[in-house]
Amino acid sequence: MIIGKLQLILLFSPVLRATDVPVIAAASSVKFALQDITKAFHQDTGKNVRISYSSSGNLTRQIQQGSPFELFLSANSIYIARLYQQQKTLDQGTVYALGRMAILTTKNSPILLDKDLHKTKQALQKGQIQYFAIANPEHSPYGVAAREILQKLNLWELVQSHLVLGENAAQATQFASSGAAQIGLVSYSLALAPILQNRTRYLLLPANLHQPLQQTMVLLNNTGNTAKLFFKYLQQDKAQTILSRYGYTTP
Repeated sequence: MIIGKLQLILLFSPVLRATDVPVIAAASSVKFALQDITKAFHQDTGKNVRISYSSSGNLTRQIQQGSPFELFLSANSIYIARLYQQQKTLDQGTVYALGRMAILTTKNSPILLDKDLHKTKQALQKGQIQYFAIANPEHSPYGVAAREILQKLNLWELVQSHLVLGENAAQATQFASSGAAQIGLVSYSLALAPILQNRTRYLLLPANLHQPLQQTMVLLNNTGNTAKLFFKYLQQDKAQTILSRYGYTTP
């Protein structure tokens, strides 16, 4: 009887069953691509994963504080290296995609888009831009890339009084796509999201305007079999094809 009760507890306990569906930490820049990949993963394997999205810096802090993630998909390799040094990961991680940056505004915006941002500078000088959205460089690699672009094109000082910082790459995109900000430097993968196609205009920016965005993933110390399977799945052709559809290039 006692054994029977224990079996029921094991069967229905949400805590003990949680490991069947691993929680994965992922940079918000890969959100829409990852939604498609997790659907394909379920179709191919019958298994599910749960994703927690935020900036790479915030997710790193959560992992350092003991959050029970099993796999971490960062927007760069720097945070992975930090966790490896702190012995939070199984290894030094794997680059699974290379990210790009885009300039984005709403569909009906009068602001013109160009690759060297001359038109953006003119719009700033004309007073057409009140708010300029980027992700927060303090904890978002895409925010760092946005700052590098603005610095390289000598716009960083000009935009200071106009900057609105998204908590992560997705929020910066939300600001620019909703019109809360007149323009934004955002993750190209988010600009390509189907939900935005009728609402925004965007332009892919040259990769040499910023340091490479090496999207890196790593298995954490408490990883289980499903997380390990998903880690391998992300490196296979089907997942890589989905990533390519969202503007990522293969490493």
